[in-house]
Amino acid sequence: MADTMANKDHLTNLAIVVPGILGLIGAAIQWKRVSAVQMNGHPGKLKEKLLKDDGDADKEDALEMMVKIGQIIADGAMDFLVAEYKVLSVFTVIFAVIVTFAADKWAALSFVIGAATSTVSGFLGMQIATQSNSKTAHECWDNCEKGYRVAIWGGSVMGLSLVSLGLLVLFALIVILKPILDVDDETLFEAVAGYGLGGSSIALFGRVGGGIYTKAADVGADLSGKIDEGMDEDDIRNPACIADNVGDNVGDIAGMGADLFGSFAESTCAALVIGSAAGSDLIGNWSATMFPLLISSSGIVCGILTLMICSCQSVNHTDKVEFALKMILVVSTVIETPFVYLAATWTLPDHFVVEAGGPSRTPLQACYPVWFGLWSGLLIGFVTEYYTSFSYKPVRDIAQQQKTSAATGIIFGLAVGYMSCVVPVFCIAGTVLVAHKILGMYGVALGALGMLSTITMGLTIDAYGPISDNAGGIAEMSGLSSKVRAITDALDAAGNTTAAIGKGFAIGSAALVSLALFGAYCVRANVTKVDALDPWTFTGLLIGAMIPYAFAALTMRSVAYAATDMVEECRRQFEGILRGNPPVAPDYTRCIVISTQASLREMIAPGLLVILSPIAAGFCIGKNGCAGLLIGGMISAVQMAISMSNTGGAWDNAKKYAEKCKAKGTAQYQNAVIGDTVGDPMKDTSGPALNIVMKLSAIISLVFGSSIASWSAADGGPLWLERVLAQ
Repeated sequence: MADTMANKDHLTNLAIVVPGILGLIGAAIQWKRVSAVQMNGHPGKLKEKLLKDDGDADKEDALEMMVKIGQIIADGAMDFLVAEYKVLSVFTVIFAVIVTFAADKWAALSFVIGAATSTVSGFLGMQIATQSNSKTAHECWDNCEKGYRVAIWGGSVMGLSLVSLGLLVLFALIVILKPILDVDDETLFEAVAGYGLGGSSIALFGRVGGGIYTKAADVGADLSGKIDEGMDEDDIRNPACIADNVGDNVGDIAGMGADLFGSFAESTCAALVIGSAAGSDLIGNWSATMFPLLISSSGIVCGILTLMICSCQSVNHTDKVEFALKMILVVSTVIETPFVYLAATWTLPDHFVVEAGGPSRTPLQACYPVWFGLWSGLLIGFVTEYYTSFSYKPVRDIAQQQKTSAATGIIFGLAVGYMSCVVPVFCIAGTVLVAHKILGMYGVALGALGMLSTITMGLTIDAYGPISDNAGGIAEMSGLSSKVRAITDALDAAGNTTAAIGKGFAIGSAALVSLALFGAYCVRANVTKVDALDPWTFTGLLIGAMIPYAFAALTMRSVAYAATDMVEECRRQFEGILRGNPPVAPDYTRCIVISTQASLREMIAPGLLVILSPIAAGFCIGKNGCAGLLIGGMISAVQMAISMSNTGGAWDNAKKYAEKCKAKGTAQYQNAVIGDTVGDPMKDTSGPALNIVMKLSAIISLVFGSSIASWSAADGGPLWLERVLAQ
């Protein structure tokens, strides 16, 4: 019997490690495919008519410009990433010291490893994205199919490498710490929870810093170029256009990758902590304990199979792009469904209990929370697509309203964003209800893992968006014709929708993750009951519900400040660029510097608000007040994050729809640009960062749970107040 269990444990280890290695190999193969694309101008194939319709440049000039612009974007993105990571390295060291004293040194070690893994993931994503940008534009110069393939290859490198790297590092951390600590599983996984804290901390600053960078440049370029001067998007004369393209990478590649890495790490850690709590039958059963990791490892295999199947699909026309991207999500969800059942029936006992005194459950019943999360995620994706794609009525109605005025378009766009919350919230609530009814908070954590089980493909289509967006900018700035730009615009429009779908996945999973982490916090801080009638809990609820609003205000204000600096710089340069005699060349570097400095300066305050809030709440209003803070913040942030992300995405695609309808130069297009500009910080800065606010607050409370309990009186209020009243 013991030999059988040992063999099963070894096979479980292989089932985690082998898919992780296969994922890295798959990412390397896709990277090699991108690298193999030759930037040679397609000799013997292209006609001069593929160059700009009214230009006199030849093919060699366009090719040289394409390579040059691609390199400037890559250099700018790397320069920002290095500057940001220098700041974050200082934060990591300081906060690791705090975690050491407030929790323990092993949690601090896990925190540092999680932060380092998130950093490496963002760096790898940035490298492949900046390499794929210009090559996607180059292949669109030939046909739609080739351009689409390169963008998907680049996106899949991000998806496969990030999940594989995160899984392998987490598993290695568990395996290494287990014999060193020589403690029970509950204590082990509480130390490992620092891994999720590290990933989410880097994600917050990456999302906020990258979001401020990209939207400062984007808003600045639109206001000064499109609105003031009537320029096309990505006009090479606009000095902010390069910074805009750099920002797409730092915000939507590095920041987004760190965000979803944090969700994966935190949901896994939450499941491990809850599954190893006192009274669980999973304690001492290695294979059963590793079930959450097997969900993620099966998702890697699912992603590889999905890429193989979907690579057979023809995308030889722009009308097929959106459907092809949607099929990636559908196929991966269908394939993952039986994988979950196989993993559960192989690892979990025939009957088991997770919570002391809870009902006995079977492996099939453990699959239900995962399946609810998996299919709810797909449904959230479809709903997001409906509200943000110009193929459907909501976005077209916004465009229709913009024929009247920018104000009516903005009002209608806000209504679309608010309405888009309804179905996702029901999906999240239904998943929570079913999951908790079956397996308590452990089931909620499994639901989050289910929603994230297809994260390899979610990241693929999410990273596809900024890659295709930059490809369009490079094509415009290189002097390619309207026919080529029509292809890149189609890829970009589909990418806007897939990016919104990716944000929907991230927000939905963040709600489930934060709830699961909240359950783990209650266990560690010994919060036995969360009662809204308790004055400390209610106080925490009110404060927690306010924090997302304060956070959104800080980040949007930061974008406004930085964009103002960008507009003033562009207007100054336009005097020489457009009206100089002779005209002067745009100074792209100056605009890149403005975005970099603004983002690094402005990301500090929102980050500290989120990181310090749960610690301050634990000390000032006790463990019950901190519990209220987490619940209030989560409920508030879910609605705000969905509505802001979808409103911004809808306004963006309303502008794309106006372009498709040849409305450039009309009042409708001008109004659409204004709507898109208003929505930029909502969909790419504040909205997506709010899901990190939920997760980070919860996992900080979990890691500091023992300290918060020690700061609290017997009634759950603050200990300092009890001592003051006793004197």
